[in-house]
This record gives sequence, C-alpha cells and structure tokens, in this order.
Amino acid sequence: MKIDSQEKIIEVRNLSKHFKGRGGIFSKNILRAVDDVSFFVMRGETLGLVGESGSGKTTIGRMLINLYQPNGGEILFKGCDISSSEGRKIASRGISMVFQDPYSSLDPRMNTLDIIAEPLDIQELYTSREERRERVLSLMEKVGLKAEHASRYPHEFSGGQRQRIGIARAISAMPEFVICDEPVSALDVSVRAQIMNMFSDLKEEYSLSYLFIAHDLPIVRHISDRIAVLYLGKIVEVGDADDVSENPLHPYTKALISSILPPDPKSASKMRVKKTSSDYLNDIATFIGCPFKSRCPYCADICKSEMPKLTKVEGKHFAACHRVKEIN
Repeated sequence: MKIDSQEKIIEVRNLSKHFKGRGGIFSKNILRAVDDVSFFVMRGETLGLVGESGSGKTTIGRMLINLYQPNGGEILFKGCDISSSEGRKIASRGISMVFQDPYSSLDPRMNTLDIIAEPLDIQELYTSREERRERVLSLMEKVGLKAEHASRYPHEFSGGQRQRIGIARAISAMPEFVICDEPVSALDVSVRAQIMNMFSDLKEEYSLSYLFIAHDLPIVRHISDRIAVLYLGKIVEVGDADDVSENPLHPYTKALISSILPPDPKSASKMRVKKTSSDYLNDIATFIGCPFKSRCPYCADICKSEMPKLTKVEGKHFAACHRVKEIN
C-alpha cells in the first residue's frame, strides 16, 4: 500500500505510564513502564515497535485502545484526542487490537461466529441476523477458516486457528488502525509465515495501518516500513526498517542485531550486553541518566547523569545516545 505522507493516523505525544512497585498501592516505589514516549504512524504505514520483554511495548498498545489510562501525554487518532468523549467514540470504531495469546483472548463460552461478530454487535453494523452471519462468514474465508467452523468453540481449534479468529474479530468492524501485540510469538514456527503473509494481504485489501509489536527484529523488519526500538519505556532509536536493521545506531539496537545475526568474533565482544545487575534494576526505578547505561559498553560520565534526547542522526534515522557519532 502507498503510504499517505500527509496524514498521521496516530500521533503519540510525551506518553507516560507508571505503576506502583512492590508494596501495592501504599508503595513509594514507582515503575515507569512507559516514560515520555512520542511517535506517529502515517496512514497506510506499518510501524514496528521492538524491544525485549518488560520494555513497555504492550503497555503502549493497551493505552492506544484505552485499556490503560496514561499518567501523562496524549494520544491523537486522526487528530482527535482519544481521552475526550468524541475521541473515544471515534477510536472505538477506528482502532482495534490483535492480542498476543490466542488462548486467553477468546471467550471460551462463545462460538466462532459470535466472537467475530462481537464488534459488529457493539457498533450495530448490520440490519439483520442474516447480514451479520454473511459478514462473519466472509471474514472467516479471508483469514483461512471454513464456514463449518462458525459453530465451534475456541477449545476445538489449534493455536494458529485461534489467532485467525482473533484477527477476523479485529477487522470485523472495518477499523483503520490495528495494533498487533506480538501476534505470532505464541505460534509454531511453521504457522508464523502464514499469519505474517495474511497481515500483509489484509493491509492491502482493507487499507489498514499497523502498529506491529514484537521482540523478534527479523519478523518486525519483514512487515514494517519503519521501526522504533524501545528500552525500559524509552524509545532509543527510530528509522526506516532497512536502516535500523542494517545500520543500527544505538548500542542497544546493535546488541539486538548481534544476538540474532552471526556476529564477527572481534565485534561480538564489544557489543555483548552486560548481565543484569543491581544497577540495572535501579535504572528501572530512578531513570537517572541513560536507561541503557548499566549494560552499555560505551557508557561515559554524561550517560550516568543526563538523559539523552532522541535526535536526528541522518535522514529519517533518529537515536537517543550521547555518543552516537563517536561509536558509528
């Protein structure tokens, strides 16, 4: 699909989400799951959001569909703040989500037809029961399910089939923007390619824009136009998918790449991420200086005291690193 360079379908500005640490609601410890994050997705674009477990990827996705309320910042969908009454109404129709776990994201008491039709019921998008059924059967065919599956329940399907049901449900109300929260991580390797190709086909057919969340950089590169790299709730690098994958600028992105591709023995030792330490755990709680400082082989004094800003390095390639020009 051709990307509309004139329209931002989603814009996130200085988004933050904090949770209470150990000790419950009376705890003074704050976990900054997402901290001052800004990004946008153009109409027709797929933005890949990549990072290790605990980086805040899913938290961002859930704030975009109002499952979590942010502590700060704003989310604009087609220019309208989704926290307003008008914005919530527009977003409820225009934004949907494919969840990571195809086992827990489907109601075991509902059959396939009712699961896929649920958004249609909520939005009242049909005039008769027959129209409802026809629309669901058409969607089932699009995602590779048979009409005979309509009366079956989630426990009767494989993981890949359940995720197909979840995808059909996500697009049933004809949204414009779909959040894919690690949609293939729980699936067998043999099924992943089929699901990924399906996402690409649906994007073209239904003119969709995606936020594709994953921890697997090769999968994200395969489907994304741009990639944003998240670390401890901070975006540390953003750029075109090929640029980020082939010419990573931030030390954390370099480490991600080196852990996947066959590394050069001489450079591998330089890019090896340090093991988790108590300093690393303090980084999560305090956010003093660069969030990657305790694991970075290039850490300098300024990295320990000052948070780096996400700045343009070249073209559309941005990185949040004090020493980005020295190490590249």
